[in-house]
Amino acid sequence: MKTQSFLLFVLSLITSVVSLHFDLDAAESTKTPYCIRDFVSEGQLVVVNIHSSGSIGDGQQLSFNIHDSVGNEYRKKKDFAGNVRVAFTAHASAAFDVCFHNVLQHQGRRLSREIEVDIEAGSAARDWNAIQAAEKLKPVEVELRKVEELTNEIVGELEYLKAREERLRDTNESTNRRVRNFSFVIIISLIALGAWQINYLRNYFRSKHII
Repeated sequence: MKTQSFLLFVLSLITSVVSLHFDLDAAESTKTPYCIRDFVSEGQLVVVNIHSSGSIGDGQQLSFNIHDSVGNEYRKKKDFAGNVRVAFTAHASAAFDVCFHNVLQHQGRRLSREIEVDIEAGSAARDWNAIQAAEKLKPVEVELRKVEELTNEIVGELEYLKAREERLRDTNESTNRRVRNFSFVIIISLIALGAWQINYLRNYFRSKHII
C-alpha cells in the first residue's frame, strides 16, 4: 500500500497535464485569437478535452483550431458548444497551440463563454483503465507501467535536448568560423587596397615629376 501511494505521488509530480479555465468574451471577427501553447515530442499522444458553456445559436460563434509551430494542423472546429475531445499523435517535436476565436453575431450585446481546457500528453493521455482491463493488470502493475513510460518519455526528452544543443553548438561554431574567415578576407582586401593605392600614388607623383 505504501509502495502504491509513493508511485501515485511520483506520478502527480511528473505527469504532463495542463488544465485551464477562463472566460472568452465575444468580439468582432478581426480580434486576435486566444491561444494556449504547449510542447510535444514527435510521436507522442496528445488528448485535448474542451468544455464550453452556452449553446449554438446563442449570439456568439465559438471556434477552435489546433496546430503546431511547423505547420501541421490537427483539428479545426467552427461554431461549437459543450464537450469536445480531440486526440492526435504529434508529427514533429514542436510547440502546438490550441486557439479559440469567439465571434459576436449581434452587435450591441456583451456575451462570453466559459471555457475549460485539459491537455494530456504522453502516458497521461492513455486510457489506463482499458489497458488494465485488457491485460488484466493489478493496480500496482499499472502504476509501474505508468512510471516506466514516463521514465522513457523523460529519457527521450533529454536525448532530444542533447541533440538540439549539439545542433545549436555546431551552428554557433560554423557561424564563428565563417565570421572569422570573412574578417580575414576583409583585412587582406584592405591591405591589398592600401598597397595598390600607395603604388598608384607613387607612380602618379613620379609621372608628374613631383618625386
